[in-house]
Order: sequence, then structure tokens, then C-alpha cells
Amino acid sequence: MTLWIVAAVIAILLLVIIGAYNRLITLRVRSEEAWSDIDVQLKRRYDLIPNLIETVKGYASHEQKVFEAVTKARAEALNATTLENKNQAENQLSEALKSIFAVSEAYPDLKANQNFLDLQTQLTDTEDKIQAARRFYNTNVRDLNIAIQSFPSNIIAGIFHFQKKELFETTTSAEKEPVKVNFKDK
Repeated sequence: MTLWIVAAVIAILLLVIIGAYNRLITLRVRSEEAWSDIDVQLKRRYDLIPNLIETVKGYASHEQKVFEAVTKARAEALNATTLENKNQAENQLSEALKSIFAVSEAYPDLKANQNFLDLQTQLTDTEDKIQAARRFYNTNVRDLNIAIQSFPSNIIAGIFHFQKKELFETTTSAEKEPVKVNFKDK
């Protein structure tokens, strides 16, 4: 009788361990999938930016600083490797893109140009998709981080070396302040 009770306790314990491990694996894979979704949208954004710059350049060629800032921010975002660097670079790129759209306000012909309008629409749509992908990623990372810290899965997470992931946050001044554009020729 005692042997059956010990065997039942061991079986239940093994089921809890297996369940917790599989849940942690599921959450980790979901967060990696969510990061991949962000990556896809960022690539789309990177591909649209050169077309947008070329379209705007034809109308606002003297706004060279704005174009250089966008090009530099795009290059930094493409080359960022860590989540922290990627987060910072993406925030700078968002701020630079806002400058491009602010420049367009000064050129009525540009605002009416169909290529510009199409690119602006595509970029706006992409920005919305990036925000949705960030929210999806952060939700999955939150769930993983909670599971890693909650009992009893924290024990399993420690044994199998599961690590907390960073959230993809936007906390730059680009989110808090309007873009300032100076149209004076230098």
C-alpha cells in the first residue's frame, strides 16, 4: 500500500514537472515567433524607406539633414543586434520618419503626389503593424516571464536555465514630443 502511494506521488510530481516544462517551452517559442513577426514588419519598413526618401528628395532637395538622419537611423536599425540596441534604433528611426512627413507638409505638390501618398499609406500601415507586433511580442514575453517567476514553474525554469526576456518598449522623446522641423535654408 505504501509503495502505491509513493509511486502515485512520484507520478504526479513527474506530470507536474513535464507540464511546467512544456508550458515554458510553449511560451518561449511563442515569444520567439512574436519577435519574428516584428522582424518581418521592420524589414518591410526598411524596404519602403529608400523609396520614400527618393520621392521626397525630388521636391525637397535642400532638406539634406532630414534625409541623412533617416538614412543613418535606418542603417543603425538594420545593424542592431541586441534587443536593447534594436529598441533604441527603432525609436530613432520612428523619430526620423516623422521628420520626413513633417517636411512633406511644407510642399503641397509633394502632398498631392500619388507615389508619396502611396508610400505614406504603406508606411503608416507598416507602423501600425509594427505596433501590433510589439504588443503581441510583449504579451508573450510577459507570459513567459511570469511563468519563469511563478511557483512551481520557477523551479523547473531554474533547472533548465530558462531566462527572462526583455520587453520591446518605446520610451523615447519621439513618443512624447512633437517633431520640430526647421525650414530655413542654410
